[in-house]
Amino acid sequence: MRLPEAFVAKMKKLLDEEADEFFAVYENEKINGLRVNPLKTDPGAWAKTAPFSLSPVPFCPTGFYYEPDEQPGKHPYHAAGLYYIQEPSAMAVAEALRPAPGERVLDLCAAPGGKTTQLGAMMENKGLLVANEIHPKRVKALAENVERFGLTNTVVVNETPEALAEQFPGFFDKILVDAPCSGEGMFRKDEEAASFWSPAYVEECAARQRRILESAYAMLKEGGILVYSTCTFSPEENEQTIEWLLETYDDLRLLPIAKAGGLEPGRPEWTKTNRSDLVHAARLWPHRLKGEGHFVAKLQKQRSTPPWQGRRAKANAPKAAIRLYRQFEQEALWTERDGTFVSFGAHLTVLPERCPDLSGLKIVRAGLHLGDVKKERFEPNHALALALRTEEAKHVLDLSSASREIVQYWRGETLSTGGDRGWLLVAVDGFPFAWGKEVKGTVKNFYPKGLRLV
Repeated sequence: MRLPEAFVAKMKKLLDEEADEFFAVYENEKINGLRVNPLKTDPGAWAKTAPFSLSPVPFCPTGFYYEPDEQPGKHPYHAAGLYYIQEPSAMAVAEALRPAPGERVLDLCAAPGGKTTQLGAMMENKGLLVANEIHPKRVKALAENVERFGLTNTVVVNETPEALAEQFPGFFDKILVDAPCSGEGMFRKDEEAASFWSPAYVEECAARQRRILESAYAMLKEGGILVYSTCTFSPEENEQTIEWLLETYDDLRLLPIAKAGGLEPGRPEWTKTNRSDLVHAARLWPHRLKGEGHFVAKLQKQRSTPPWQGRRAKANAPKAAIRLYRQFEQEALWTERDGTFVSFGAHLTVLPERCPDLSGLKIVRAGLHLGDVKKERFEPNHALALALRTEEAKHVLDLSSASREIVQYWRGETLSTGGDRGWLLVAVDGFPFAWGKEVKGTVKNFYPKGLRLV
């Protein structure tokens, strides 16, 4: 592939004797990976029986490489949320943050959702995960990926970092800033990224990253952890950005990231002050491991922060809407869902635990969208199907992933069953796939139109 001349000259100067090895990578095909969803299946056991040949990603226990001729994105397991297709080196970022169930976590630059889904799965759907994306078009893909993964503890918002910082000072236990960057590490995966690149663009990205980090710092509580990452090689956006952050906020401490599976230390010699603690950061080089380029740094806030003074969200769902949902639960499910029920128009949603008041924010999805009230009846949402386990549904139509019926259903067609059970969970090889309504021998299709197989 054709690389920008100024980029080639810069990398030759930075890498010196390593440069030939680095540039040889661009003659090879990109590396493909997927990350298995532990909310739905056991990653190690599933990988052994998967319909693709998988080999483990050494720095991510749920990550696997797949062969270039395979197409897991076209398999019904992908639509069922069993895995997320993700560039392997990107998997190291959420591993560095490792949020625990019950924590308050922010993914500040979250689209398209690879790292959000990884964080949500680590949290086991407990606590609160706020996933923000500033671009209205990209936030839609983020919301769809959160839904497909079966995340119920996640609020997806479409805001500026500054607006969030105003609402959530000192609120979060952990924050991920996967910053918008010059994308040098993605040139092999996305040749278009190379056409955008220029030294001026690198400087522009570095300035934007600093503004985002100012907001992130304001939202972090005392003792909280901030992970910063980019998919670029540029020292201006990596070591030098962290150098600026440490000098601006002298209470921040750089924490070491384990250098397993091919991860290498940050480069203190690429900072302006030769800061030795930058070795604690991690670089993922495409000539040192199977993956593209990434940089990751992990920091802890030492300064005391006053307790967050905001309000919790309150239930506002009409009693009639909850009554109709409870009727649906009795007819279709073995489990009863508790929590803070809120309505957005006809949509009935249950919020994550201890969810803050979201007034004034542009909310794209909040927690779990249970379904919609339509003329004195309740219609379950696709998100609810994907958040269930098969054994939670009273009536299940389990289709084989190799069958013609699963493809028909995915396309939006009806199926003939001969039964009359009402709402049922359509599954693929035992994994929830969608809702169907079985009436007089026919299963009416409720697979969302925008997600159907074309």
